[in-house]
Amino acid sequence: MITRPAAPDARSAAYSFKNMNQIKLTEFSHGGGCGCKIAPAVLSELLASMPPGVVPPELLVGTDTADDAAVYQLNDRQAIVATTDFFTPIVDNPRDFGRIAATNALSDVYAMGAQPILALAIVGMPLDKLPAAVIGEILKGGADVCRDAGIPLAGGHSIDVLEPIYGLVALGVVDPARVRTNAGAKAGDVLILSKPLGIGILSGGLKKGLLSDEGYAQMVRWTTTLNRAGSRLADLDGVHAMTDVTGFGLGGHLLEMCRGAGLSAELRFDDLPVIDEARALVIGGVATGASTRNWASYGGGIELAVDAPEWHRKLITDPQTSGGLLIACAPEAVDAVQAAIVAEQGEPGRLIGQMKAGPARVSVV
Repeated sequence: MITRPAAPDARSAAYSFKNMNQIKLTEFSHGGGCGCKIAPAVLSELLASMPPGVVPPELLVGTDTADDAAVYQLNDRQAIVATTDFFTPIVDNPRDFGRIAATNALSDVYAMGAQPILALAIVGMPLDKLPAAVIGEILKGGADVCRDAGIPLAGGHSIDVLEPIYGLVALGVVDPARVRTNAGAKAGDVLILSKPLGIGILSGGLKKGLLSDEGYAQMVRWTTTLNRAGSRLADLDGVHAMTDVTGFGLGGHLLEMCRGAGLSAELRFDDLPVIDEARALVIGGVATGASTRNWASYGGGIELAVDAPEWHRKLITDPQTSGGLLIACAPEAVDAVQAAIVAEQGEPGRLIGQMKAGPARVSVV
């Protein structure tokens, strides 16, 4: 459990608060947000070496698929959804970092169609480099999001490490009949993305000192928008598959959806929602190293137009921290899906493509 440190004396506390705004959290990490995830190809190799484990019949979703969380059935009406997610700072403001990390962690629960019920904090901090006041702000940010989600932040675990790390273990509940995985898409399904792309690009712009105040505001707005719509969408029979778009980028997570369903997907590039400043930055050459690693891992499964400029690839592979829900639904369910998204975040999401019969690959037109 997280233990509360002894209160600092007045002089050290004053020093901590005075210098809080001078500390740049991103300077302590080699990569930020979901951009620091292990590349898909490397992750697959690591997981392939795992020995077979115990797989009880109650385990509805485990390690066999690339889903967002594990699902364990308790009875005919209830299943537990369990996940964990944490990363290094994507922004310098400690409160914002805590909020973004917590929102991202809860997203995995929503993406399975579940309602969060409980969270535990995962905290790793370089105690010799960060004042207690800064660490406290990170924890407050995570608590703020849990409060917004209506769940308790009931404890956690903390260690002293070289890079700041924060995230959550998140638990949720769902009717087993309403679980939505990334493998249930059907040929003819419409693809809807609930949030705009470009978070990794904006983080790259921030590190290079190129991000405007408005760009930062957009970055924080979308990364702290809870994907609550996932719980509503699970109640719609026309919603066949869901996942959240995070570190592997839109291309990687859609490719996982294709592989899970044994289908192809067609993306309409001009219909992709993109944060305005992210579009300008990526056209100007700003991208993350994770984007390159993503393409090296799964680029063979994605077909871009022959004359597509380089920035198209960078956008498709851009790692999203706390990104939107990618939803595959029947055409007749589109209005209901968009209404559910509007009810939770005020905007309807964007129709970006469709699932088709064919080999598991993504075509971008």
